[in-house]
Amino acid sequence: MIRELPESEGNVLGFEITSKVSLDEEKEWIGKFDKAIEDNGKVSALVVLGEDASWGVKAGLEDLKWVMKHMKQLDKIAVVSDSNVWKWLVALDSPFAKLVGISEKHFEPSELDDAWTWVKH
Repeated sequence: MIRELPESEGNVLGFEITSKVSLDEEKEWIGKFDKAIEDNGKVSALVVLGEDASWGVKAGLEDLKWVMKHMKQLDKIAVVSDSNVWKWLVALDSPFAKLVGISEKHFEPSELDDAWTWVKH
């Protein structure tokens, strides 16, 4: 399940993912990013990943296709999770993201306020 966080505004979108993301949820999520890009040019995202967060194959492929097409419209991505796997994945991915102009950073759940501050500035 994907839930938009109330702190979302303008070109900064925040979401919490608590379970497996369906293709329909993925398409709805992508629609929100498309609208923010249309309105603002570039977007930043804060994503809180619960311990059961995951993507089905179809939703994951849809997500990957969208990201590949819109890399130049992404500014910052804050990933908030207590999972060492997500922490490791962000550490592995962030140098590659930086090559295309995306800043990506992992935060612990206790650092949520810091994550919002970072992604908004």
